[in-house]
Amino acid sequence: MGASLVAAPLLTGQSATAAAAGLDDPAKKEIAMKLVSSAENSSLDWKAQYKYIEDIGDGRGYTAGIIGFCSGTHDMLDLVELYTRRKPGNVLAKYLPALREVDGSDSHEGLDPGFPADWRRAAQDSAFQQAQNDERDRVYFNPAVGQGKTDGIGVLGQFTYYDAIVMHGDGDDSTSFGSIRRRALARAKPPAQGGDEVTYLNAFLDARVWAMKQEEAHSDTSRVDTAQRVFLRNRNLNLNTPLDWKVYGDSYHLG
Repeated sequence: MGASLVAAPLLTGQSATAAAAGLDDPAKKEIAMKLVSSAENSSLDWKAQYKYIEDIGDGRGYTAGIIGFCSGTHDMLDLVELYTRRKPGNVLAKYLPALREVDGSDSHEGLDPGFPADWRRAAQDSAFQQAQNDERDRVYFNPAVGQGKTDGIGVLGQFTYYDAIVMHGDGDDSTSFGSIRRRALARAKPPAQGGDEVTYLNAFLDARVWAMKQEEAHSDTSRVDTAQRVFLRNRNLNLNTPLDWKVYGDSYHLG
């Protein structure tokens, strides 16, 4: 996932918002991590999620860690392979054959019963935490921010891209990030092509909601409707605090 996204220099004609700041600014990135954690884990404490693991019944096997790495969608396998290259013999290394076998399915074969407990043990290791950070950035964060800057959208827009690629990946199917972006581009031009930023982001969020509703596990669209849409209506294109939003009916605040 994320391979088709290309980070590129800012183009002429972009909004002043995009030129002023990026989601990769450390303070903005911290906000992004908390926003995603509110939706993925019902908590602003994203660093507490290194140890998170469960099967949420969405057909992707185990979902775990700070960004929801899944045993069925290859990103968990990539993560454990990275961790094992950096720290051979770690507590998760013995599960690599099983992770390769279940990749692409919701199977737990070869992982149960010990994998969840061993994941939580590994999460106490700073090397595993760093591996999670690095894979999050490589697969999701950096591609989303790079594409957002190419499209001339600011911090909020880059975040809408990031949240979309976290949930949908960047595969070839109709609900992938790339497909969501193409649907938006068919309706509105981004600032890099001379379009209005708010108009384009509304088109992108419309396409995102459509994609979410195609899958029962993602059919609650509150992370768009009562969070990202709120920031956009307020024209808070730079994601400046204070921020107030709701996800799944729960209220959150960042001062």
